[in-house]
Amino acid sequence: MLAGVSVDYYTRLERGNLSGVSEGVLEALARGLQLDDAERDHLFDLAKAANATSRARQARALKQRIRPSVQFLLDAITGAPAFVRNSRMDILAANRLGFALYSPVFLDPVRPANHSRFIFLDPRAQDFYPDWDLAANNNVALLRTESGRNPYDKGLADLVGELSMRSEEFRVRWAAHNVRRHYSGSKTFRHPVVGGIELMFEAMQLSEDPGLTLTVYPAEPGSASEESLRLLASWAETERLEEQLRATAAGSPR
Repeated sequence: MLAGVSVDYYTRLERGNLSGVSEGVLEALARGLQLDDAERDHLFDLAKAANATSRARQARALKQRIRPSVQFLLDAITGAPAFVRNSRMDILAANRLGFALYSPVFLDPVRPANHSRFIFLDPRAQDFYPDWDLAANNNVALLRTESGRNPYDKGLADLVGELSMRSEEFRVRWAAHNVRRHYSGSKTFRHPVVGGIELMFEAMQLSEDPGLTLTVYPAEPGSASEESLRLLASWAETERLEEQLRATAAGSPR
């Protein structure tokens, strides 16, 4: 009644038959159901996917790669961790502080490193995220949002299938169908080297690379977390030099 549509028509929509639905009806549904911005966007994404041509569906599943200029941008950010991820939560590129902050994630030799697999399949995630439940809820909500935006991404579907089979925690959260926006805020980590660290974050979609998101984690100036970032940078530099020395020693004649 609030949306101004018949029961039969609403029932058809609720069952997932969104083919041909107008934006006016979608807006009316969003108002009637009091959807927040993330839920409204998800509804429109589902409708867009239902009305997409087969060619458009195939185009959205193309493999994503990092352009050199994007890596140059990451490397130019020296005072804050920064990384680029895709819709599957793969970390495709990062700056030195980004690799240092997420060093526990990169302990898994499988590449690309994946936020979701780390959170739900790696016991280290329980220590890395002091509020693990919040991290898990946010991660699944982001995956659900991305699945509505690009439902024909086989890699994303495979990831969801793998996590559903291997993690009860993921399976329960996925069944809740929660979605959310995640473009700014703050996060707390418990890093194995520098301890607790609270960082702000800003996430920006790369307009020239659909499906890729750049995230930067600045610390509040003058805070203890800013000092922790400096310690993290020093540790990362030490690790880099030690790695270079090991590589040099390995190449030296005996």
